[in-house]
Formats: sequence, C-alpha cells, structure tokens
Amino acid sequence: MLRYLIVWAFLIAATTFEASGDALVRVGLFERAGAVRIGVMAVGAVLLFGYGVMLNLAPLPFERVVGLYIATLFLVWQVVSFLTFRSIPSLPVIAGGVLIVAGGLLVSFWAPTPKA
Repeated sequence: MLRYLIVWAFLIAATTFEASGDALVRVGLFERAGAVRIGVMAVGAVLLFGYGVMLNLAPLPFERVVGLYIATLFLVWQVVSFLTFRSIPSLPVIAGGVLIVAGGLLVSFWAPTPKA
C-alpha cells in the first residue's frame, strides 16, 4: 500500500508540474509581452522539465506508470484549467475524461492471466 502512495505522490507532482508548466507557457505566449513573457515561459519550461524527472522517478515499470499518469493528468489538468483560465469542463470533456481515467486504470492495474 505504501508503494502505491509513493507512486501517487510522484504522479501528482508530475502532473501538477506538467499542467502548470503548460498553462504558464500558454499565458506567456498569449497574455504577456517583453521580458515578462520570457520569464513566464522560462518558469513553464522548468516546470515541464520537473514533470519529466518526477514521472521517471516513480517506482513502477514505465508501461504501468503511464496509465496512472494519463488518468491523473486528466484530473489535475481540469483543476489547473479552472484555476488558471476559469474554464469549466463541458459534458464531452467529462465523458471523455471518464474514458481516459478508466483506460488509465486498466493499463495500470489489469494484470494479465498467466499462461498455463
């Protein structure tokens, strides 16, 4: 159980870094100018690098951590999108998100039956 809590901690950090980094790059591109634009985008780039580090430090095989990552990313991205852009997910986004989360959980937790 502790192992999965550690994995979730890495994934929440990674997805928070990625979603926040993407949001800052978008803000820098479209809502800022001059030196502020460069600074905002640089912070976004550092956060995106941090996402890659945190994802790869998660103590699970890459093919299994990616499923959880995608599910967690969808959920965190909705929170960051709301906090940054005041965007409320539409019904298609929610429906697609349910599929994303279900798929991520299947990839990570569905253990294939051993062959006899």
